[in-house]
Amino acid sequence: MTTQREYAAAVMEEWLSHPQELGKKPEKLEIAGEFDLHDLHYYIFKFKKSLWGSWKVAVCGGYEGDGLGHCGHIYSEMEDYDPATARKKCVEMVEKIRKYWMERAKEQEKDGEKTKRAGGSFAGFVLLARPEFDVEKFRAVLREDWGIECPEDAGNPKGEKDGIALAFEVDGMMATVGLMEAKIPNGEAEYWANSNFMTREQSVAAAREHEAHLVVAVLGRGHAPLEAGELFVKVAAACLKAPGALGIYDCGTVWLPEHFIESAMVMKEGEAPLADLVFIGLYRNEKGVSSWTNGLCSFGKEELEIVESNQPPSEVYDLMWNISAYLIKEGAVLQDGQTIGATAEQKLPLKLSEGVYVEGQSMKIGF
Repeated sequence: MTTQREYAAAVMEEWLSHPQELGKKPEKLEIAGEFDLHDLHYYIFKFKKSLWGSWKVAVCGGYEGDGLGHCGHIYSEMEDYDPATARKKCVEMVEKIRKYWMERAKEQEKDGEKTKRAGGSFAGFVLLARPEFDVEKFRAVLREDWGIECPEDAGNPKGEKDGIALAFEVDGMMATVGLMEAKIPNGEAEYWANSNFMTREQSVAAAREHEAHLVVAVLGRGHAPLEAGELFVKVAAACLKAPGALGIYDCGTVWLPEHFIESAMVMKEGEAPLADLVFIGLYRNEKGVSSWTNGLCSFGKEELEIVESNQPPSEVYDLMWNISAYLIKEGAVLQDGQTIGATAEQKLPLKLSEGVYVEGQSMKIGF
């Protein structure tokens, strides 16, 4: 079964391979220890640039629980590895990174700005009827549909035979696919499948029936978020053509394979696959129509919400779709207290506050 350790090793190797670091894959890379700091989990690495070179120390984290996403604390000062001081050195590097970002946040706050995530990291979970994944079929589909090569040596680089873990680079971006031989824990996929108002029954059924899943992720370091998002959609669409694929749990909902793949194919016409990258939810009660986005955070944007509007659901949905597309395609930034509109006359107020239907803060649109 794919583990957090394997993903940490793949991410560490990708970071070290960057031109600003080693400029190539390390000759040797091993996990030398683990530790917890500030309620997050970290891995101590030792690596060699060349076969006869000395071991160097590096750190990668921090992870929450067993999750595969980390907060970006990946670093090495290229100092020699010493088992007696490695943990202390890694803690110092993490604290240095945290201090840097806290100082950056304070500087931006002084200017009246809010620190934004750079975006460019995407992850989703392909639901499988069985704990099986045909790697060769995946490679063939990825090549035929998108002209992307997944190298033969991309899988299980350490020679491990248990589980399937692929990690490969595409135009400088790191893509990973890992087989998890179990259901997504705590009924999470089943719960969020209910949010897909377009195919609710089928999405819930797909979530209930899955017995395993693929973790698909793309890290678009140094690339525009939309480039990384498009690569994620291509890799996920190739996974969804597997015989046992039931759907994909992504952006706070569950999409059926045929719908996700259909939306992905717009890239062949030069269009962005926005429908696969941002989900727009709708909810109606006696107080009005509410809507929210899930996925804009991967582009470094606040999620959007419209709360208890008296406008028709179709108009609410269209407005959310158009604004989401505008933010992603044009790189626009919405500011608290300003207005936005589809026409010069329309001036809809914007308010940044705690989310109602999404976690954290969201940008509310008065509509």
